[in-house]
Amino acid sequence: MEELEEKIVLKDLLETKQYTKLRQCVTDWNVADIASFMEELEPEEMFKVFRILPKDLAADVFSYLEVDNQQSIIVSLSDKEAAGIINNLMADDAADLMEEMPASVVKRLLTNASPEVRRDINHLLRYPEDSAGSLMTVEYVDLKENLTVEQAIARIRKVGLDSETINICYVLDPQRKLVGTVALRYLLLSEGDEIIGDIMHENVIAINTMMDQEEVAKQFKKYDFISMPVVDNENRLVGIITVDDIVDIMEEETTEDMEKMAAIVPSDKVYMKTTVWETFKKRIPWLLLLMVSATFTSAILTSFEDALGVCTVLVAFIPMLMDTGGNAGGQASVTIIRGLSLGEITYSDVFKVLWKEIRVSLICGVTLAIANFAKLMLFDRVGLMVALVVCLTLVLAVLMAMVVGCMLPIGAKRLGFDPAVMASPFITTIVDALSLLAYFRVASLLLHI
Repeated sequence: MEELEEKIVLKDLLETKQYTKLRQCVTDWNVADIASFMEELEPEEMFKVFRILPKDLAADVFSYLEVDNQQSIIVSLSDKEAAGIINNLMADDAADLMEEMPASVVKRLLTNASPEVRRDINHLLRYPEDSAGSLMTVEYVDLKENLTVEQAIARIRKVGLDSETINICYVLDPQRKLVGTVALRYLLLSEGDEIIGDIMHENVIAINTMMDQEEVAKQFKKYDFISMPVVDNENRLVGIITVDDIVDIMEEETTEDMEKMAAIVPSDKVYMKTTVWETFKKRIPWLLLLMVSATFTSAILTSFEDALGVCTVLVAFIPMLMDTGGNAGGQASVTIIRGLSLGEITYSDVFKVLWKEIRVSLICGVTLAIANFAKLMLFDRVGLMVALVVCLTLVLAVLMAMVVGCMLPIGAKRLGFDPAVMASPFITTIVDALSLLAYFRVASLLLHI
């Protein structure tokens, strides 16, 4: 409530053109809150607020804005102002910005950026998208192993302001190979004449520049670090990745998996920034594919048309059987896909997973069958044999659904495909067909139709 009131006050100051007072109020805020406030304004008002910010603060706020707003602001600035923003951004943020900008804007920005910034940006842009190299920043504190603690602290004071973090310093040999790390707190607690090589931590866990961003996130989760060094194939330190970048990656990867599981082509834009036509193009390919694949279900129904004519009551329970099977398969697949993504399940666990899902499916299926049998007899008033057909099929449908739901993602992972693609869309289609086949086979055996 307090934040809302503050935003109202700021908007009043903006509308009444009290820019000096607005500047004083805004500069007391956290940069993320300033960016959030600016995102709520009309473009012209957003430009006004951005222009009254102090230069250093403006660069920090800029890195928190949405890409569309960043592009609008950059285009509206003079070459000198734009260069000031780029030069004050962390190299990884600047590289991310360049990847989203039109070529003409990128050329203009790089032309006006300082040589050091231009070098760092070009260095980051050469790595494949979604690799550790494209995520890292080159602003870090490196130390030589023959420095004393006093000399190391002096170096941190010299370069620390331009570094992403100074909590961990990276120790390099003369060939710039990573040989150790030392935490700032150890430097502060050590004697000034101690040698860095004697107090550094030598067992360093590093990330290769070509590692996929999803694997990078897993490394951060496994080791619970706030930053990790990035090295090339010769173990030379080329950058670091900090946990704030990993939070963004985890959100991006989770969103992508959710979209794939819902049969949507992943998009790098937020929903409100995506046009109707773009949304249509993301959804229609899978809808067409699944519509075609659903013809198997229609073919099965057609082949048993005579049986349905003899016992029409069977038709009423088809939706329930298909929906229950689809839901059971979806539950199993989501659990397995999540386990695969977290590294909790591997291909070697396939038989353990299968055996577990079979037992779970039988317990679930029998429980559902008992509940459904009571409903059929007490409320629907169907014949005993029809109730048995429906309930037995229900057990089989849940069993097949959970088996398919667990095996498809594992199989996809083994073949090198994304397990998320094998989630509810394909599973539902397969389970629907299997449930119908089981239904009519059971009905043929018990009802002799």
